[in-house]
Amino acid sequence: MSPTQENFTSVTVCHRTFTDLKRLHAIFSLATPSSVGGNGFHTWMDYKRQSLAASIQNIPVHFDGIAYAPNKWHSTCTTWDSATGLTQMWLDGEPLTIKYSAEKPLTGKPIVALGQDQDTYGGGFDASASFVGMMTDVHMWDYVLSPCEIQRFMRGQSFKPGNVLNWAALDCDIKGRVVIGGTQTS
Repeated sequence: MSPTQENFTSVTVCHRTFTDLKRLHAIFSLATPSSVGGNGFHTWMDYKRQSLAASIQNIPVHFDGIAYAPNKWHSTCTTWDSATGLTQMWLDGEPLTIKYSAEKPLTGKPIVALGQDQDTYGGGFDASASFVGMMTDVHMWDYVLSPCEIQRFMRGQSFKPGNVLNWAALDCDIKGRVVIGGTQTS
């Protein structure tokens, strides 16, 4: 996907996923031409470590000791603000510890990949780290959502759709074995 907006000083990404993977897998990747190593904003799950993780401008933060059970729907939101460098993830309605990542804004034309880690701008995909499962309700905002807004998303209540990416109005290229289906929730 290629969002029209460029340059981000803050980001929130929310989505719902369902998988039986018991290995590291990418969930969301936003790359810009200036992103070192491909990813400017990247989220993934490391099952063996029981860790959700985010990397902003190549500075990773791990949220360890989480209950990410296979074969279950999980709602996840990740927030980041370049003014403070603070990053937070939410899993299934619960906030995880706030951690420090990067204070440098994301600049340039973004390319977003779902279920793949971009090792280069718009490419460099590694099948061994790909997401296999179901994903829905992917939204991205150019600001940090409030805890109340995140809770509304997590509960499947009415929330303001993403102003950068809106699942109901996605314009994307589909590559590989991807099946588009209806929304499912727990």
